[in-house]
Amino acid sequence: MSNQKYDAFITVARRGSFKAAAEELGYTQAGISYLVNALEKELNLTLFVREYGGVHLTTEGREVLGLVQTINADEHALATRVRELNDREGGLVRVGSFTSVAIEWFPGIAKAFLAQYPKIDLKLLCIDDEQELVEAAWEGRADCAFSIAPERRDLDAAPLHTDPLLVVLPPDHPLAKAEVFPTEALASEPYIQLQGNARPSEMEALFEANGVEPNVRFTVDSDYAVMSMVSAGLGFSVLPSLILSRPLFPLAVLPAERECARNISLAVRSRSTASAATRAFVEVARAWVAERYGA
Repeated sequence: MSNQKYDAFITVARRGSFKAAAEELGYTQAGISYLVNALEKELNLTLFVREYGGVHLTTEGREVLGLVQTINADEHALATRVRELNDREGGLVRVGSFTSVAIEWFPGIAKAFLAQYPKIDLKLLCIDDEQELVEAAWEGRADCAFSIAPERRDLDAAPLHTDPLLVVLPPDHPLAKAEVFPTEALASEPYIQLQGNARPSEMEALFEANGVEPNVRFTVDSDYAVMSMVSAGLGFSVLPSLILSRPLFPLAVLPAERECARNISLAVRSRSTASAATRAFVEVARAWVAERYGA
């Protein structure tokens, strides 16, 4: 029931490439080109400018993209609801998540959910880019998504947990056993920045709360690379508490002088149109997180 032409148009617009869209959707490049051409003919609009090395939306393409995303998400929701009506006990819930939640929360939530709903399948989509994560929920590629910024797409979000941002140090650092990491040290000590996936702004909130600018020495794009470099004595960093639940390297962990946190929610495009299986997953996730943290 879902519209393949809409899926192709939205994915090409997001990836900027017919080839990349074909790889993501499991089509040939010619197949994606055919679907987009068919949609352009149906709408009597040119949606993309084709150039060597990629494509980009025309003015008309930008104008209709949001409408097509809305229609496509609604059609996916309709297809899901029809499947539920045909098999009220079954279904599929596609869950978007960033890495720390996927590692620390999802296995426990999935176990609790499947104990109650054994005929409903779960599919985990690991997406560390927050913008991409909310777009997946908005476009219908994910039925729900663990998010720290659901307001970017005005998603319907259920708050789950306030996750502190913590300073990580080498275990032999002079401040390793301090009660807090001093504000002046946030500005002067060499800082290992976690780059990419819209995450520097997430960590920068701690520096903003303390009114300082970090002394960036290194920039890397992996939580675990950050932990390894900090453990080796190359500087300090700031990471969410959740990813530090089971660190792979020896670290000292302490709060900043002025503490800061991120808020994790479980978001859907709309509770009114979400499938019964998705709503059930949201409720199980809320109960599981509340029990884990005693809230």
